[in-house]
Amino acid sequence: MKKRAFALSMAIMMAATGLLSGCGAKAGTDAQSSGESSAKAVETEETKSAGNTEITFWHSMGGVNGDAINTLVEKFNTENTSNIHVTAQYQGSYDDAINKLKSAQIGSMGADLVQIYDIGTRFMIDSGWVVPMQDLIDKDQWDLSLLEPNIAAYYTVDAKLYSMPFNSSTPILYYNKDIFEKAGISEIPDSFPKIAGVGNDLMDKGGAGEVISLGIYGWFFEQFMSKQQAAYADNGNGREAAATAVDFDKNGAGVAALTAWKALSDEGYAPNVGRGGDAGLADFSAGKSAMTLGSTASLKQILNDVNGKFEVGTAYFPKISDDDKGGVSIGGGSLWALNNEDPEKQKAVWEFTKFLVSPESQAYWNSQTGYFPVTTAAHDEPVFKDNISKYPQFQTAIDQLHDSTPQSAGGLLSVFPEARQIVETEIENMINNHETPENTVKKMAESINKSIADYNLLNN
Repeated sequence: MKKRAFALSMAIMMAATGLLSGCGAKAGTDAQSSGESSAKAVETEETKSAGNTEITFWHSMGGVNGDAINTLVEKFNTENTSNIHVTAQYQGSYDDAINKLKSAQIGSMGADLVQIYDIGTRFMIDSGWVVPMQDLIDKDQWDLSLLEPNIAAYYTVDAKLYSMPFNSSTPILYYNKDIFEKAGISEIPDSFPKIAGVGNDLMDKGGAGEVISLGIYGWFFEQFMSKQQAAYADNGNGREAAATAVDFDKNGAGVAALTAWKALSDEGYAPNVGRGGDAGLADFSAGKSAMTLGSTASLKQILNDVNGKFEVGTAYFPKISDDDKGGVSIGGGSLWALNNEDPEKQKAVWEFTKFLVSPESQAYWNSQTGYFPVTTAAHDEPVFKDNISKYPQFQTAIDQLHDSTPQSAGGLLSVFPEARQIVETEIENMINNHETPENTVKKMAESINKSIADYNLLNN
């Protein structure tokens, strides 16, 4: 009854949220999933023999990412000796997948393992639908130290790993080395003030049409909180207990971020290029902007789009002020074991999960998609070494991840998809309508806090 009541209340809430968040994967953290074609379910008759344990895996990876998923699933189905067969089913964007899961819960489970974006973490914990990965890890005495600690930290709450990291990324700065060389700039700016400081030279000497094509993206706003070592929400950033309100309006981090953002816009260095994580990529790949911000998972797509027209460089995600000491938080998605009260399926889910995060699988996944290997030993795999050699720009992302502390893991929020849409709307209003950063942050906080209150009222 509790699960059903939760599902019904969330179905009502998410109907409204869906109007705000749209249907693209942009509501998650990785623009790479946006617009990807549907990947076919992986099923082979020879592996569906009698006696197999059948499990269903829902995911949101289409296009080349979906092809990589299917290859891994086929490999597992062929090679596992436990008579396990996995059917992988593409569910659409991250938003589509979580909404389908919520609808399925009203009746019965639709999957045994599901990929959910990072901002769905608090919702999944609250739902009561899952078996925490920590339970499966402890039962098998699996070595948790095999995972990258700064990646595992995001999905760890109350010292318990709730889901298994799978497709993880961070945002980085991409820059046009040719424009920087023409402008005579050898030091890559690592903060908004430094970006402003080289803006005129990049345009006047380097020939840039734009200094930075900065997409209006809620994930970037969250990263600026992490960079300032400031909480996005109360109750330990939503990790000590479910958040009751945002904190960025009270700790000054929100105003600081938007003041710096607005300064770049007002000076003509960061024109409005649209909303979403991939909004700034087109201008950069076309050689128009000297810099852009984007996911590490976008690296290969950017290199393909640039196609040798100029040399692409990568650097750490910029700070708001030169004094900031924080790091970045991961994005992407993780794997959640659903509680179908079937011990055999639970065992099968764990065996498949272990396969997906094995060094060999993670090295392959990285080489095909650009996502981080979540398992440290994957760095020793030849395919990973070959990929880094081919794409040395990706080393920046690895170094940045290792230089960030677990304290930069980022916040957890029950209504994060809606919160991101609110943040983006208000930043857009600030830039287009010359609203002040102070009023913008106030409006953000009021709207998000109302959504949190509505959620908590329905689910307490």
